[in-house]
Amino acid sequence: MIEKFFLAFIPIFVAVDPIGLVAIFMGLGTSASGEYRKRQGYLGIFTALCVAIGFIFLGKIIFAALGITVADFQVAGGLILLGLAGRELLGLGPHDRGGSDEFGIVPLGMPLIAGPALLTALLVLVDTVGLLFTLVSLLVAIAFCNAERFTRWMGKQGLRGVSKIIALLLAAIAVSLIRRGWHAAAS
Repeated sequence: MIEKFFLAFIPIFVAVDPIGLVAIFMGLGTSASGEYRKRQGYLGIFTALCVAIGFIFLGKIIFAALGITVADFQVAGGLILLGLAGRELLGLGPHDRGGSDEFGIVPLGMPLIAGPALLTALLVLVDTVGLLFTLVSLLVAIAFCNAERFTRWMGKQGLRGVSKIIALLLAAIAVSLIRRGWHAAAS
């Protein structure tokens, strides 16, 4: 049981990237009060949970309606992840991913927390380790999105360093998704 939990938790934790999200969260809504930022953070977490759980139950139905396979989604999600990981590793793109005070639903909830990495991982994990372990791992990984605790403990430099390591792991997961999707489509 513990092995199945970790088989689900590790890819979900890397896909959510709560440590990297903390660094992004610190740049969002910088002019807002601390209490308002906290509310926006909870709104983002709630949005991500709704999107992720909805996708677990409706993802394959949507794929069937659109004529998309899980292999197609793995390749597409892998390519997007590879681009996102490359951008993070190389420091490309804007450092402030939104200056608005309204950031809870978009971009924090979707696509930063519940993005292509998480959605792809969830579909694959439901098939490999089961629904229960996938849902429990999702809830535990999302619980790590507590910005204040991580910021105090690691500091900004520590967050930036760990974020780069997670981006590298994300790139490896992206390559793995592309490879598995490519092999599944070829079969």
